[in-house]
Amino acid sequence: MKSLPHTHTIRWVILLVAGVLSALGFEPFDLWPVTLGAYALLADYTMSAHGVRSAFFGGWLFGIGQFGWSLDWIATAFTYQDKMPRWFGVAGVLLLSLYLALYPAIACALARWPGRDDRLRFVLYFAAAWMLTEYLRATVLSGFPWNPLGVIWLPWPFVARGASWVGAYGLSAAAVLAAGAVWALFRGEWKTTLIIVSFTVPVPLLVWTADELSAGEPRGIAIPVRVIQPNISQDEKENPKAQSRNAKTYASLSGPPGRTPRVLLWPEAAANGYLQLDDPERTALEKLLGPKDVLLIGGDSVALDASGDLIYYNSVFGMDGHGSLLWRYDKAHLVPFGEYLPWRSVLSRLGLSRLVAGEGDFSAGPGPRTFPLADFGSVGVQICYEIVFSGHVIDRAQRPDFLFNPSNDAWFGPSGPPQHLAQTRLRAIEEGLPIIRATTNGISAVIDAKGRLLATVPRHEAGIIDMRLPRGLEPTVFARVGLLASALFGATLCGGALLIRRGRKSKPATKEAPAPGCFRA
Repeated sequence: MKSLPHTHTIRWVILLVAGVLSALGFEPFDLWPVTLGAYALLADYTMSAHGVRSAFFGGWLFGIGQFGWSLDWIATAFTYQDKMPRWFGVAGVLLLSLYLALYPAIACALARWPGRDDRLRFVLYFAAAWMLTEYLRATVLSGFPWNPLGVIWLPWPFVARGASWVGAYGLSAAAVLAAGAVWALFRGEWKTTLIIVSFTVPVPLLVWTADELSAGEPRGIAIPVRVIQPNISQDEKENPKAQSRNAKTYASLSGPPGRTPRVLLWPEAAANGYLQLDDPERTALEKLLGPKDVLLIGGDSVALDASGDLIYYNSVFGMDGHGSLLWRYDKAHLVPFGEYLPWRSVLSRLGLSRLVAGEGDFSAGPGPRTFPLADFGSVGVQICYEIVFSGHVIDRAQRPDFLFNPSNDAWFGPSGPPQHLAQTRLRAIEEGLPIIRATTNGISAVIDAKGRLLATVPRHEAGIIDMRLPRGLEPTVFARVGLLASALFGATLCGGALLIRRGRKSKPATKEAPAPGCFRA
């Protein structure tokens, strides 16, 4: 008779599968109840784990499943660079998932030790620990904050609007609390469930009400904009023979100048040459603009460093109707392997290269800045991936009227663009600012200051968005204090857990055994 599989192996497989299922709450699936159920399972395992190390390993397996499934779009990007073997994309996703999974593992370990003997305290600690480790994931090394757990709340606006107070990481804590309520209900602990629900459900309702009352009148002017999506694939973009056809596509979609001045918005890297050096290209662009129009266009730029060597930037330029460059923004958060090759001296010898074609690695710019747009107010720029960094997208000393997020999502396969758009919507809610996305082949969008999609151009379609950009709101709580708001919410959760512990210690001790978890033997 064959022996049954080892109990630990079954548990680990369950956690790995639960991690995969948890990713179904992200775009393009939006199956947030599945995510909450998966996190309830993770909570059950963590509290019943035999020690902190066991909790850490279980969280690591869960994270591998979640990141391995939700980041599949990264492998697609490697298919566009001949110098990078295609198998490296799959290996890259696996290696990245093994690293990123350390953060859920740390969250589980942090929550397991102080909350091991009380379910309610554990849930509060777990929510706070998850917030902390998401922040660390966005900060350590170059940071990779893609798909914070809180993004699953976007289908529920009255919850998602809580990001204007506690940010995306606060929404992630709310998701852990909701999963904790599901877990307690499954274990038959009605009192714990009611306490969690009574603590969490009124909060978003109060936030929603306060947000509506305090938002005041929208600020700024209603700016006439035209957003261009040319539907140019990555292969076409990098093909020199297609440049003339691509230019005609942009010109056709931009249309002739009208009587009303406008802001024209083109995607990331839409310019063919170096605009600050290439007068003929600026002359060609000038023909598309009226005298009071402004064009925002992505393109590469070049400069000399202190030693006289050339350095390159991924930039966005503001250009007026006379072909003059008004300003230039240089991308600050660069993508490893995409815009620069880490450990170049070693990896280049192996024949590897960065994914974006070009002569050298891009250099990082100084960070968020606000730029004037003549009669159209002011704009902040976040190029592509930069928009996913909560609390780091605007210059707080000089708040812009709106954010522009040009991108080249042609790299990202079917799941990357909707995930990217979802995270952009969180930034709009956090900052109380409208955001415009212009992408090469989707998804381009206009998002209002409450995170609502006002207009989109779907993937793999050429199109435009013509409208007056809605005004921004008065600065939100998060816009005023940034990530400090998230930190205060996390501290409140920990403080609540400590108060519960003190209150229960003052009561006569009982010998009632804790309810076993479904993972306990």
